[in-house]
This record gives sequence, C-alpha cells and structure tokens, in this order.
Amino acid sequence: MLTPAFDLSQDPEFLILSIRVPYTRTSEFDLHVDGADFKFFAKPYFLRLSLPGRIVEDGRETAKFDIDKGLVTLRVPKETSGEHFEGLQMLTSLLAPKGSRSARPLIEDLSTGGGEGAEGGEEGEGEGEGEDEEDFDWQVEQEAYKESSEEELGVLQKYGFGNRRCGVFARLQEELSDVTDVKNPEGTTAAERRQGRLDAEAAAFSPDHYLADFFEDDEIKGLLKFRPWWEKLSPSTDQEGEAAVSFTDDEKEQLRKFANRSYLLDKTSRQQAWLSLVDVLLAYCYEARSTEGEHNVESPWTIRKLSGTLCWLETYSSLQDVLASFGRRVLCYPLYRHFAMASAAVRDTTKILQSGKACVLRCLLDIHRVFRENDPAYILNDLYITDYCIWIQRVKSKKMSALAVTLQKASMRKKDLQLDLEELEEAATMVAEEEEEGAAPISHRDGSEASSGSSSGDSSDESEESAAEGQSRTESNEGGGGGGGGGGGASKDNPLQPRLVSAASPIPREPTSALLSAESEADALPSASRGSSLLIQELGERVAEELTISQDSGCGEAERTRSRADGAATKADATSAGSESSGGTLLEPSPRRNPLLIVPDVGGSR
Repeated sequence: MLTPAFDLSQDPEFLILSIRVPYTRTSEFDLHVDGADFKFFAKPYFLRLSLPGRIVEDGRETAKFDIDKGLVTLRVPKETSGEHFEGLQMLTSLLAPKGSRSARPLIEDLSTGGGEGAEGGEEGEGEGEGEDEEDFDWQVEQEAYKESSEEELGVLQKYGFGNRRCGVFARLQEELSDVTDVKNPEGTTAAERRQGRLDAEAAAFSPDHYLADFFEDDEIKGLLKFRPWWEKLSPSTDQEGEAAVSFTDDEKEQLRKFANRSYLLDKTSRQQAWLSLVDVLLAYCYEARSTEGEHNVESPWTIRKLSGTLCWLETYSSLQDVLASFGRRVLCYPLYRHFAMASAAVRDTTKILQSGKACVLRCLLDIHRVFRENDPAYILNDLYITDYCIWIQRVKSKKMSALAVTLQKASMRKKDLQLDLEELEEAATMVAEEEEEGAAPISHRDGSEASSGSSSGDSSDESEESAAEGQSRTESNEGGGGGGGGGGGASKDNPLQPRLVSAASPIPREPTSALLSAESEADALPSASRGSSLLIQELGERVAEELTISQDSGCGEAERTRSRADGAATKADATSAGSESSGGTLLEPSPRRNPLLIVPDVGGSR
C-alpha cells in the first residue's frame, strides 16, 4: 500500500482532510471513523491517522473528488463542537501507530507453567489467548509522501499521452506490474523499451499455435465475416464525409465528467500521439472482432496486450512501425493468431478514421469504460485514454482524414513482421503434401494389388492358351517332318533333334544358368503375381531337368505331370488334354525355349 500526500485543517465544527490520490478509481473509496482513529482506503492508497481529538460520523460529513487534480477533500464533524485540535501540522506523528495498550512484555516464557492460565486449566488458557488477541494490533508501516524535485524528474524517462508523464511508476510499480511489461519504466529509454518488446515477442511466438490457426481456420473465417457497429453507420447530413454517430446516456455522462484541458504539443509529440492513437484503435478493433462486439473479462487484457503503446509504453516514429508491432503481437498473444485477423483490424481502423472524430471518440469512450471496470487496467485511463478523449474533440477533421488515407495506402506484409512466416507456411505445406502422398499409395497399392492379381490371372490364362497353341503348332510341325523323312519320329532312344525345335520355334536358345536366374527372379515377384510365378517356377524346374518330349501309352504320365506341377493345375489339365488328343504322346516344353517370354505382363508387374 502507498501512503498518499495529505494535508489537515480545521474550523470550529469540522476537521478538513485533503488527500491526493492520483491514478485511482473514483468509485471505490472506503472511509472509517472511530473517535481519534481515521482510516482512508482507495486502492492503491491507504492512510491511517491518529488524531489529537475525536471525530464522529453523524450524517454531516461530506466528500468531494477533483478528478483533474486527483484530490479528495473530506469534511468530518468534530465530536465536541468548537474544540481545537493541536498539532495538525505534525504529519509524522499523526502517521505513527498508537502506543501499546498494555505494559505486558511483548515476549513471555510460558513453559514454566506459572500464572493464572496454568492454574485455571483450559479455561485459563482460553482467557489468556483472548487477551493476547485483543492486545495485538495489526499496523501497516507508513511513510510520509515526499515530492520529487525537478532535477530528479528531469532524469526520468517520459511516457503517457504525448510523452508528458514521468515519475508515476516510481511509486506505483508494484501496483502496475499487471498493467505494463516494462520492468523499470523510469530508467528505461525508448530504444531499450522497443528492444525489450521485440525480444519478448520473439520468445512468445509459437509456430505450432500459428500453424494450427493457419490450417484450421473455420472459426476464424466466421469472425472475419462479422460486421462491427462502425460498418453500419450511415453518412451524416451535417458534415460531409463523416458518419452519423450517436452517444448513449452513459457516454454523455462520462463526457461531462472530463475536465476541459488544453494540450501544447510540439511536432514530434503530435506525431507520436497520432501514431499511438492508431495503435490503440488497432488493438480495440481486433478485440471487438474476436468477441463479435461482446466484451468479456479478457477484453481489458486483450486491448492492453496487443497495443505496444499501452503494454510497453512504446513511442513510434512511423506508421509502418505501428503496423509491424501490431501484427507481431496479434501472432504472439491472443487466442486467434491469424494474419487475416490483423489485416481485418487494419481495415476496421481505416473505416473508423474515415467516419470522423465522433466515431473515434465513441471507440475511445468504449475503451475507457472497459478499463474503468477492470483492476488495475483503469490506471491506463489516466495515462492515455482520458487525455485522448479530451484531445480528439479539438483536432481538425482534415488531419484525421489524411491519416485515414495514409493508413489505407499502407501495407502490412508477412515478411515485415520478421517472424519467418512464409518459410514456416511453405515448410508446413510441404509436410502436409508428403503426408497425403504417403497415405494415398497405401490405398492405391491395395487396389493395384487386386488389379494386378486379376491381371496376373488373366495373363496366366492367356499364357496357357498361348502355350497350348504353341504345342499344337509344334505337333503339326513335328508330324510334317516325320512324315517327309520317315525317321523323324520321337522316341526315348531318339530324342527330338535341336534343328527341329529351332525350326518350329522362333524363340532363341537360352543357357540353363540364365533360365535358373529367371526362376529365382520369379520367386522374388510380389505375392499378387503368385499365379504367374508358380507357372514360371514350374517351367524353370522342367528346363533344369532337361525334360523332352516323351511317349506314354496311358494317362498315368499325365497324372504324374499334374502332381509335379504343384500349383499349375490348369496348365497340367491343358497338357493332359493335349496328350489324350494325340493318342498318348505327352508334349513337354523344350529347354531351348525361354519360359519368361510366354508371360507377357511379368515385366510390367515388376
């Protein structure tokens, strides 16, 4: 708690107390009068006085608060009319706590068990505890307020509206820890505050949060479609180019409470005041859009946090710096961290400035009300918002129009925020595409496996048909050759001559090692082509055993051939049918033929 500056005076009937409490709420005063004890509380100030006379509360007491000076004037009746209180100028003695009410020592050794408390048992112990509690008086240490000299104030840093304030945080830093992020505003230069802000934003930026809002933006798209109240304003008939704005009764009452001040600002201070106004309006527009015009308990925090002016006491030198600062803070702190939300706030601010100073004033009054109802954000009203509400009423409309045109032409790009947003989005998009491509082949392979299986079956059937046709042509060729020469028939002792095979088949002769290698390759084929691989494997085994055309008088050889195939049942059936039709002659493939070439789609499936 802080001890405020105060002064006491008197007249025959009343004790008059003047207490200076700047940067406090006007609606939360607590006054306690009990004889010579006087207590006053207005957060963050507390004053307790031990008066030389007695005062009472009988309905005649009055209180007056000067908002402009932050001065509370209290008139409290004396208990004895006409009594003169001496020593009202001795402020230090008035602040001193009352003396001890008992002569008992502050520390007692109760381990000896002596005294009435020990003899009286539990009852005596209870009475002793009651006496200790009654005698103990909680007191708050107070120090008299000391005014800072001009030399001391001259070395302090400036802040507030138009950089006209200093020394406020020297006493209120503990109370304002939840208002500003600057640790030592009085000793931190503007450049140091800016660097501290940039470092804090870089530490607070979360790529995961940003990318989540970037890809899953359904809710944000709904917020972007919201139309705030300033977009519904109709043009005014009195002033060309400005919108017709009406104020509520509460807003009118607040305007009447403001003191009429004049502000003498140099060129630099005026420029900083305009830029800080844009910064505050940007934060307000974002908050209004994110809540769809309905303020909540987070509204004071959102407006304060998104404004570098309010949170870091920032002073800007260009409009581009304002946009870059606002864009960075939108992507670092609030719930919806989307670049489109920041761009929408820029458009909203431009619309407000184009609507005229009445629209700007209503926005400032709304901010003032939000801060006034929050603890301790209300202090920002004394530092910035109240002065803006008074100052904006006297500015020229053409200056505001010129600012609106400049803001409309300004651009806020992602690369200006220095958060590597474009690289982050590109990398995340590439990862998402790779994940989609990685998931697609799984279903594609499932379908292709089924299709390849069916195609393998079809190709196997086609291969069997081709083999049967080839066997028929071989039989016809062999029959023709045997009939012409008379000695061209096939027997176990006289196997088929190579020249007959080469003449009947256009397929070149392959070595046995190459065929065995093809057989091993057939084993390595995918499981979907198992039917074709079994056929190739069977043919490879036959070639390895150097099978030739043999004769059999019955069907037993065909049965043995089917059992040896072990997986090529269809081929064995076709071969058996061929042998039965030829009168007991079994036609088997020649080792000079390449079995891989009778399956036309094996290479394609691999």
